Amino acid sequence: MDAQAKTNRSESQVPAQPVLSDEQLVARYRETSDRELFAQLVYRYERELYNYLRRYLNDAELAEDAFQATFLQVHLKCDQFDEGRKFRPWLYAVATNQAIDARRKVMRHRMVSLDQSGSSAEGDEVSRLVNLLESHEENPLQRVERSESHDQVRMTLDSLPESMYAVIQLVYYQGLKYREAAEVLDIPVGTVKSRLHSAISKLTETWNNNQTTETP
Repeated sequence: MDAQAKTNRSESQVPAQPVLSDEQLVARYRETSDRELFAQLVYRYERELYNYLRRYLNDAELAEDAFQATFLQVHLKCDQFDEGRKFRPWLYAVATNQAIDARRKVMRHRMVSLDQSGSSAEGDEVSRLVNLLESHEENPLQRVERSESHDQVRMTLDSLPESMYAVIQLVYYQGLKYREAAEVLDIPVGTVKSRLHSAISKLTETWNNNQTTETP
């Protein structure tokens, strides 16, 4: 057997390094402070999390700041990460808190007051929309996004109470399951559903009003 064949055989016998889960990366980073481990976490979520924050904040610069702040918090609070918990919902919880803080700062700067009038009656006025998202029919969010009143819809989204806004971003746009969104926001699954349906009801009302206004 020639030297090249021996080398190839030797290399083929080297076992592949196992791919660490997110949770294992966090645990090892906590133990070793190895920057390479942390860089792997950032790389895994770089595009996904930035896109989430970009849509949440509707501003690229704010999203970048929130992204950096999120992973700074992950670094600072990795000792608080509970073993047995999934990393992704925890990461989204940190990112959502950063996004909420950023939005509040912007709102204070612009002196814009959020309408909180609908928060006390969540779920009561939206029973007809309980199964809306499970329907195969085009839902109000899809319709309003195609309408000519996109700016008005964006304003309506921005004016939603933060509790509804966060649920819309996590469930509708980011595609998290109700259970995952509930874990991120630390609320019951039923509350996630009622907030989502209330938000959709408000957006539906906006769309219907725009259609009435645009009809000659």
